[in-house]
Order: sequence, then C-alpha cells, then structure tokens
Amino acid sequence: MKKIILSSLVGTLVYYLLGWIVYGLLEISESSGNESMVFIFLGCLFYALVFAVIFARWAHISTLKSGFKAGFILGLLYTLSWQFFVTSDGGFDLVPFVKEVLIGTLITAIMASAIAYVSGKIE
Repeated sequence: MKKIILSSLVGTLVYYLLGWIVYGLLEISESSGNESMVFIFLGCLFYALVFAVIFARWAHISTLKSGFKAGFILGLLYTLSWQFFVTSDGGFDLVPFVKEVLIGTLITAIMASAIAYVSGKIE
C-alpha cells in the first residue's frame, strides 16, 4: 500500500506541474480562467492513482522506460477517447485535436514513468 500511495503522490505532482506548465504558463489551450485548482489537483490525484494501482498490483511496472511505454499507450488511448467526447459537439478541427492528443499522451507518459520509478524503488 505504501508503494501505491507514494508513487501516486509523486505522479500527482508531476502531472499537476506538467499541466500547469503546458496549459498555464505556455497557454497551449484556451481557458475560461474559472478553473478550480482543487478539483484539477484531485483529478490529477485520481488519474495518477489509477496508474499506481495498475503498475504496482497487476502489471509490476517499475522502471522509467517501462513506465513511459505503458503510460504512452494508456495515455494515447485515454486522450483519444477524451478528445472524441470533447469534439462530439460537431466542432472537429484536426490540428487542435492532434495537438491535444499529443500533449495529453506525452504528459501521461512522463507521469507514468515517474510513478513506475518510485514504485520500483519502494519495497
């Protein structure tokens, strides 16, 4: 349980900070400016927790490289799924769609590699 808690906390911080850099500082996507940082943090926490549980309990993923690979695949699938939901209102534009998929996939892969690394260091 210690492995899951610590790796998910590290993953949460990595995911939150990368999101802040990409979406906040670099202003990659439009924002209403009314986002709740508490809810964003909680979203990051539970997303990281999913990876921590999968990596520690079922997949035994415990290295930067294996975490990045698994995170890339899972991140790609999840981000594609989410982007299709977001564009379901009929406003499909290929360039922003691909950009969001790439960003989401890379951020998830980096977060997952951090989770796997921490998970591999804790007994």
